[in-house]
Amino acid sequence: MAFEKLSRFFGMTEDDEDEDYETENQQDEQSTITSGAADQATNNVGNVVPMNNSNRSLARKIVISEPRIYADAKEIATNLLNNQATIVNFSQMDDQQSRRVIDFLTGTVFAIKGEIQRVGDKIFLCTPAKFEIEGSISDVLQSDKDFN
Repeated sequence: MAFEKLSRFFGMTEDDEDEDYETENQQDEQSTITSGAADQATNNVGNVVPMNNSNRSLARKIVISEPRIYADAKEIATNLLNNQATIVNFSQMDDQQSRRVIDFLTGTVFAIKGEIQRVGDKIFLCTPAKFEIEGSISDVLQSDKDFN
């Protein structure tokens, strides 16, 4: 068979059968390529990640929350579980309740390997794992006091 292919390549044979054989081989190769591409496309469907993933838009969202009762902590925790950073302002809550909410959120943040940081008198920033917090608000507040 290899000899036949070489002889056809160099033009040593002039059979009409060879032309039919080549046409059949081309059709077989084409169907093999087509079915192989279909199989590959089927296998890659699970590996393809869409560019407009809705989780990406959620990861960029920062929620501002102002809890009034302890039950509002559940909504804040749900935001964190959905990869949304949350700024929590406790100015509408008494100190004892706000401490309980902070304890609850600290546990939530620990579970998702995130961070919680105080950014003001009664304001906290809670972030999921993929967020990075740089700098410190106290540094900025200290420099503002220096200007006064």
